[in-house]
Amino acid sequence: MTQHGKRYREFSGRFDREALYGVGDAIDLVKSMASAKFDETVELAVRLGVDPRKADQIVRGTLTLPSGTGRSVRVAAFAAGEQAAEARAAGADVVGADDLVARVRDEGFLDFDVAIATPDIMGQVGTLGRILGPRGLMPNPKTGTVTNDVGRAVTEFKGGRVEYRTDKVGNIHLPVGKVSFAKEQLAANVHTVVEELVRAKPAAAKGRYLKAVTLSSTMGPGVRVDPARARETEEELAAAV
Repeated sequence: MTQHGKRYREFSGRFDREALYGVGDAIDLVKSMASAKFDETVELAVRLGVDPRKADQIVRGTLTLPSGTGRSVRVAAFAAGEQAAEARAAGADVVGADDLVARVRDEGFLDFDVAIATPDIMGQVGTLGRILGPRGLMPNPKTGTVTNDVGRAVTEFKGGRVEYRTDKVGNIHLPVGKVSFAKEQLAANVHTVVEELVRAKPAAAKGRYLKAVTLSSTMGPGVRVDPARARETEEELAAAV
């Protein structure tokens, strides 16, 4: 059983843990309960009505948060020649082809959050499946991380593009900003994520799709959001703030 600290338990007693809140109210609660000495990340967790054991019900993709994530994203680009130069110009933190593949394979180098690869290098990158796969770092065309337009991909992921995928029980976890963000910024990011997940609903998914939605900060308790209100329009969210 997870042991929570005194402050966590204190904050948990400030609100009804079983109640369902609107997005605006949930953001207010999350921000009010963030007390760490660092700028905590605000995370959105969504439980989807899918069976991720079935290939046609896996939900995955990428999206760009309008307000960004508020964190520095380290990008590795597996590319050569002109495309490597484009990746460096776009701000990739590490760029390489055979040498980068060897560094990951032989030295266990994993000091990056996103890996992007050009199609011609994927044959080599594919040999790193057992290393990159379990960490969610394997480039994939479906998420835009296998592309010939590597410069653009680097720019997008540096600028707030995030990758999402259901875990083994159908949950998706995504950062939607920092506690220091304005309420409007967090609300816009939440709205964008929920709309994207609804758009990506598999045709094979039956029954209620948005089963549970929760907002929390790095060190704070989760606040439940009413799934029926999680898709509030931007105008409604603006009114809530």
